[in-house]
Amino acid sequence: MNILCVGETGIGKSTLMDCLFKANFDDTVHSHKSPGVEISEHIYNLKEGNVKLRLAIVDSVGYGDQINKENSFKPLVDFIDEQFENYLQEELKIKRDLVTFHDSRVHVCLYFLVPTGHSIRSLDLVTMKALDKKCNIIPIIAKSDTVSKSELDTFKANIMEELRDNDVEIYTFPTDDETVAEVNKDMNEMMPFAVVGSREDVKVGETTVRGREYPWGVVEIENEQHCDFVKLREMLIRTNMEDLREVTHRKHYELYRRGKLKQMGITDDGAHPVSLQETYEQKRAEHLEELQRIENEMRQNFVNKVREKDLELKRNEKELAAKYEGLRKENNEEKKRLDEERKKLDDDLA
Repeated sequence: MNILCVGETGIGKSTLMDCLFKANFDDTVHSHKSPGVEISEHIYNLKEGNVKLRLAIVDSVGYGDQINKENSFKPLVDFIDEQFENYLQEELKIKRDLVTFHDSRVHVCLYFLVPTGHSIRSLDLVTMKALDKKCNIIPIIAKSDTVSKSELDTFKANIMEELRDNDVEIYTFPTDDETVAEVNKDMNEMMPFAVVGSREDVKVGETTVRGREYPWGVVEIENEQHCDFVKLREMLIRTNMEDLREVTHRKHYELYRRGKLKQMGITDDGAHPVSLQETYEQKRAEHLEELQRIENEMRQNFVNKVREKDLELKRNEKELAAKYEGLRKENNEEKKRLDEERKKLDDDLA
């Protein structure tokens, strides 16, 4: 299972991951002064009873911290495409082994929204629009205990309305399987999930729970009256994990694969079948042509620079010749003047 966590620094991504999998993962504190968005990937091998899970958590370090946020989504898109490309290269091998190959494709993107209580930020809309054809997006409202219940309900409705208005496609839990159709339908209506994370155990009466303690009371993260954490965990880990993998392969990866093969000239329309050898030869010819063009351009630039240098040297030579001629004339005139003065002096002495 590969999870991409997208959200600004300090919004609670690492804490929520610890809570979801009941573990203590990497808790490196990141600065808000990062010059750009960096991708940080950590892989863990989890085991609960007889169930083993290879979990990859990918964090978007520095996301949303820059003054210029225009291209904040690009490192995320590049990372997802890179994992698709790795899988495609393995798939195209003559001797491929997809069973043991480490599938690093992103299966789900947990997008952490700032709990403004009003509307979704333009940065979030732009980023989710850039990712919605690349991976399964599940939007979640982080630190939802910072807004009131009525504000939270309004915020959820506003988020879903703005996503629809901007044609942002988020992951919907499947309803074609009768065993989970009803619960998945209800969960789709609950989106986005409003969650609270905590690494602290708090006493509530005689019971110890995971939660956050405030002067006015305790927010229990596993109390469904307090937040949607339990619903998110059920949907993500227990009910729909396989569907997330399947949709990633069948929909998002297939879209990337089709585009890359089309770039290679491979089509499935049957009208003009192109072999890999022909495609290779064509790409090789295009590459050689491009190299020749670059070589010709460099050669022409070199010739132009030599010509410019030659002209500059000739100009300098003319300037030096003119300067020399001027000095020579001045010297002759000065010599003539001194000879006249000397002759006059000799005449006076005689």
